[in-house]
Amino acid sequence: MASDSATNVLGTSLQPCSTDPTTGFYRDGHCRTGPRDRGRHVVCAEMTEAFLQYTKKQGNDLMTPRPAMNFPGVEPGDRWCLCAARWQEAAADGVAPPVVLAATEETALNVVSLKVLKRHAVDAPSTGA
Repeated sequence: MASDSATNVLGTSLQPCSTDPTTGFYRDGHCRTGPRDRGRHVVCAEMTEAFLQYTKKQGNDLMTPRPAMNFPGVEPGDRWCLCAARWQEAAADGVAPPVVLAATEETALNVVSLKVLKRHAVDAPSTGA
């Protein structure tokens, strides 16, 4: 399991991303990673229709519920932990969803710069947590 003392990209304690729907690689509401998380699900993002369509075209359908995998499906407006590389790819293609900096783990900075994340930041508190 990931450490409970994770730090966000702002250098403070990692805040929850969402518990409705419950997100995170560990399904604990936090965008933190660990050894089993090959995708590095560390970017807390507020889903948009444009991003959801984009990632579906890339082969990752986040919209369709998969009850057998305890996956409810994600809708525009939901907050969800994304792989840092997919978020950066979407940013390069102009469809990156807004980011919640306080809920984005600092390891995201290994893939994307804080400057770029800040350009896409939202200040609203985490939903569902």
